[in-house]
Amino acid sequence: MSANFQAPDAPGFRLDPRVVASFARFAGGYWTGRTAVQAWALSIGLAVCLLASTGATVALNQWNRWFFDGLEARNVSVITSAVFLFMGIIAMMAAIGVAIVYARESLQVRWRAWMVNRLVEQWLGRQRFYHLNVSGKEPPNPEYRISDDTRWATEPLVDMAIGLVLALAGASAFISILWSVGGSITVPFGGSSIVIPAYMVLVALAYGVIASGLMLWVGGPLVGYVGRKNEAEGYFRFAMMRIRDNAESVALMKGGPYERAVLGSFYDVVVERWMAMVRQHAHLTWITNASGPMIPIVPLLFAAPKYISGDLTLGQVTQLAAAFVQVQIAISWVVDNYNRVAEWYASARRVMDIVDACDAMDRELDARPKTGTPQPGAVLSFSDFEVLDSSGRPLICGSDLTAHPGDSVHVSGDSSTGKSTLVRVLAGLSPSARGTLRMPSAHGVMIAPQKGYLPLGPLRGALAYPEVAAPFGDDDMREALAEVGLAALAERLDEVQRWDQVLSNGERQRLAVARLLLHKPSTVILDDALAALEETAQQALLARLRKALPDATIVNLGQRPPAAGQHDKELVLERTDQAAHLVPRRTRTLADAK
Repeated sequence: MSANFQAPDAPGFRLDPRVVASFARFAGGYWTGRTAVQAWALSIGLAVCLLASTGATVALNQWNRWFFDGLEARNVSVITSAVFLFMGIIAMMAAIGVAIVYARESLQVRWRAWMVNRLVEQWLGRQRFYHLNVSGKEPPNPEYRISDDTRWATEPLVDMAIGLVLALAGASAFISILWSVGGSITVPFGGSSIVIPAYMVLVALAYGVIASGLMLWVGGPLVGYVGRKNEAEGYFRFAMMRIRDNAESVALMKGGPYERAVLGSFYDVVVERWMAMVRQHAHLTWITNASGPMIPIVPLLFAAPKYISGDLTLGQVTQLAAAFVQVQIAISWVVDNYNRVAEWYASARRVMDIVDACDAMDRELDARPKTGTPQPGAVLSFSDFEVLDSSGRPLICGSDLTAHPGDSVHVSGDSSTGKSTLVRVLAGLSPSARGTLRMPSAHGVMIAPQKGYLPLGPLRGALAYPEVAAPFGDDDMREALAEVGLAALAERLDEVQRWDQVLSNGERQRLAVARLLLHKPSTVILDDALAALEETAQQALLARLRKALPDATIVNLGQRPPAAGQHDKELVLERTDQAAHLVPRRTRTLADAK
């Protein structure tokens, strides 16, 4: 059974220029607009520090030559001066290092924060998170992409940019040292000799190209293995998250063994792909362990003939060896960062998946017919409307309805007749295919769903939701809680809890009514929002709501017919073979009771 649960395979590393260009346009927005001054200040400051760091390294290289020449000459005065100068160079390098760390990490944190804010704004804006979810077009694990992939798409890029700047600056500086200090060498050949100019530069370039080429050849497949491993780990995290989100259902059905088998299968794939990385990394170690120790020895071997002949001093030999090492570091930058480039690209692509999905959803939303979307108006009304599913099959057909301020409308119907679909139409989430729908201003409409949502944070935040800073006093909140039978919570307004777990279904629905009493919307839509309560409690809460909001339009959707005298109008959803029809029904209404 568990063998059927496998994380999908991930493709090898293929750098798509279109993804790189898209990411550059999106992420490059940090250097424009409101954050431009901050971004450029950090970037330029970091670049200056990097160039200063290269200058300090060159100074240390020159110091090596001076010190070892003095050592060779047994000149105590030069050696003493060199020691004091060395302390100054080290202090300068330490200060530059501190500045680099501060500028680098500040740039990484600020850039990532900007990107997270942009993604969250794009994901939540225009209800895209909802439309992507219900349409099945949402990329897997969007929360992980926003929280973690933004980090791996920014931090390594800054580090690699730093490495590239240092590599270019270092290569330029130290190749010139190899050229000027190493000079040319005369090699006997047959009966004559050959003069090789800048031979230490040629040795450094040849060694770097050969070593880097071997590492690319042997280590190239490692990048694909990293991508496959990351994909498997992502699905393992997703499987655990689903268990946590559905903990009660899994526990009630005693699904622990089944979930354990699924998680075990997912992690078996993680281990398998990790081991593939281990094997490939072992192959690569043959090259790194062979070439690494040779780097400081090779320049000494090639400089030895000129040192023995007296053309080079000991200080010059040590200077050439240090410069050779720096050139190798610069040449091997691409190889050393090849794996990081692959990891960065994988994260950048996952980030752009969300951006592209949001852009595609915008195009789909803009292409929807405007006739079925709610139009502003003083009253709630719709006429001759029809709702279709994604395949064009009719779901709900309706007749005319007009609800004035102060009217109360009840919509009943059996399960799966389309009540929730009608709510989505009234909320503008699912436009109808035809007909006219008018709603009051969106700011005056509040919908209470059957499964009440409570945000993270204190209880006062749950009452003020969805407003971030609603102007409600503590007395108003306590009074609203008491009105709906939650007076016991009145002294816990500042208590931070997982209130969606602390409160029962009925308590959450009572709290949703308290929220309505506080916000006083002009239109209230109850989507089976009192179903967890007994009928007498439902009637009492509806009466309190009606009394507190005498001028509000109330639309109450539920499975059971309303009690007599509670509503001005009643509609019934009746299912046929083709669709559910919204049919007016004449009953003893609130108007009759008056």
